[in-house]
Amino acid sequence: MSLAVPVTENDHSIGPTDARVTVVNYGDYQCPNCHGRHREVRRLIDQLSGHVRFVHRHFPLINVHPRALQAAEAAEAAAAQNKFWEMHQHLYSRPDKLEDRHLRRYAHAIGLDLDRFDHEIREGVYRDQILKDYRNSLIYGITGTPTTFLNGELYAMSGADLFDVVKELAER
Repeated sequence: MSLAVPVTENDHSIGPTDARVTVVNYGDYQCPNCHGRHREVRRLIDQLSGHVRFVHRHFPLINVHPRALQAAEAAEAAAAQNKFWEMHQHLYSRPDKLEDRHLRRYAHAIGLDLDRFDHEIREGVYRDQILKDYRNSLIYGITGTPTTFLNGELYAMSGADLFDVVKELAER
């Protein structure tokens, strides 16, 4: 399966836009398997940052993980204040702490304007776009999390192998 929706400037990405390897990951902040994938991705970012571009796309499994959508909203609220990756790290580091009070604590810890954050979460400013992207992802064949693509092709191996495969691609 190929990545149906190309990476754009609207995606949350880290790393050079002309990287040899682009990793696109569809994730859910409450998904246990996504936490393992996140650890591998952190390793990629830390060790191969000049050679790899990483893209995160929300895919909250709303019928299975009741806090995933609001966690994605918190990430978007942080992105609006240029702190997506800081919030992303907090959310994946504490999968059992995604209640409103925890999200607000993370927002405070990364230095967000809390009045703005509270307002955007309360009003659901990012909810419709996250759900629209989720539904479109379903149409394009994404069915679960984590779903990862390497250079536009579905990566179907376990998360433990991700680092080695990406490193090999980056070194070619």
